[in-house]
Amino acid sequence: MTNKEELYRQVLPQIEAVVSGETDTTANMANIAALLHEAFGFWWTGFYIVRGEMLVLGPFQGPVACTRIQRGKGVCGTAWERAETVVVPDVHKFAGHIACSSESNSEIVVPLMRNGEVWAVLDIDSREFGRFDETDKRYLEQVAAML
Repeated sequence: MTNKEELYRQVLPQIEAVVSGETDTTANMANIAALLHEAFGFWWTGFYIVRGEMLVLGPFQGPVACTRIQRGKGVCGTAWERAETVVVPDVHKFAGHIACSSESNSEIVVPLMRNGEVWAVLDIDSREFGRFDETDKRYLEQVAAML
């Protein structure tokens, strides 16, 4: 087991404890973003919420972010359109990447599903190239399922 996996195994119960008694989605998103951001030291950790044909910025930790993203645009819009997790080792090589921060080099976006539809995405950026892998995908999909 990697150190990263051990850290996820420590953080998941904390996230479960924080969200289990709370029904407010915004509060839960805010706490999840804070817990993940603090535990892993990501560059940007947050959520975008589906509003019509746009993703609109939700709770996050990190520098100022893009406010709206179109369906199918950038990594977030692509994950929404495909309804699947997208892992990008080098965002500068991702066609149509939206550079909200020039310091972001890799990214993972996990769709949050409800009744078979994407209703939001969890977006995490890193300054490190190749920061995200199957371990992140597996655990972050578990996090997404908690909302």
